[in-house]
Amino acid sequence: MTNATLNFQKAPGHQVLAVAGKKYLRPGGRLATEQLFEWANFQPGETVLELASSFGYSAINIAKRYNVKVVGVEKNPESVARARANIHAAGLENQVEIMEGDIFHLEPIPGKFDYVLAEAILTMQSPLGKAKILAGIHNKLKPGGKFLCHELLAHDKEEEIHSELAEVIRVNSTPLSEPNWIAACATAGLQVQKHQTGPMMLLNWRRMFQDEGVANTIRILWNILTQEPIRKRVLAMRRVFHKYRHELGYIILCAVSRE
Repeated sequence: MTNATLNFQKAPGHQVLAVAGKKYLRPGGRLATEQLFEWANFQPGETVLELASSFGYSAINIAKRYNVKVVGVEKNPESVARARANIHAAGLENQVEIMEGDIFHLEPIPGKFDYVLAEAILTMQSPLGKAKILAGIHNKLKPGGKFLCHELLAHDKEEEIHSELAEVIRVNSTPLSEPNWIAACATAGLQVQKHQTGPMMLLNWRRMFQDEGVANTIRILWNILTQEPIRKRVLAMRRVFHKYRHELGYIILCAVSRE
């Protein structure tokens, strides 16, 4: 997705941030993901299914660090093409595969996996959408396989936050409370073993330097400051995040598939 093809007024917030140059789009930042990976305890040769792989950065990183095999699912054909180019550049064609597909329909993906990873995906779905995706995740996990999840948390005012987030992010963003996330997993046959919550850091400038590095953070800030369509959308999102700074946070969960 490029500046020339993106409709900034209607595009989902994560696409706007990606065009601005942001590579790490997780509500708890890189540190929360690192904790999730520590819980996972990946072993060489194990298999990981990643939902909504975008440009393949996360899949490449996991394969390199842990010597696992990663299959990514991505709906946008432009993102799939770019991800495959990134995998080729990394020399990881034997370890990482990106498939064009729909996270609501995981049946065409062959086999079952030791892990399914979903970060900042379920929040953007309706309750029925969440339930369908979680059921699909359960079906793609081996017995005892682990579901690794990193999502937006609403400590309070779930309906109010949903309404305002949907307006500024342009997707049906529906963060849940801690008990409701755990219950949604349990309904799908995924028993949460470990979870952690903390403050939402997606557009926190200090955390951005940690997640993106100095050079890329400066590039992101420059794009926001100099490109009005990006600036309007980012500032609108930031205002809502600030308004609900006491209610919004992140949650990471490690759940085990029950037979």
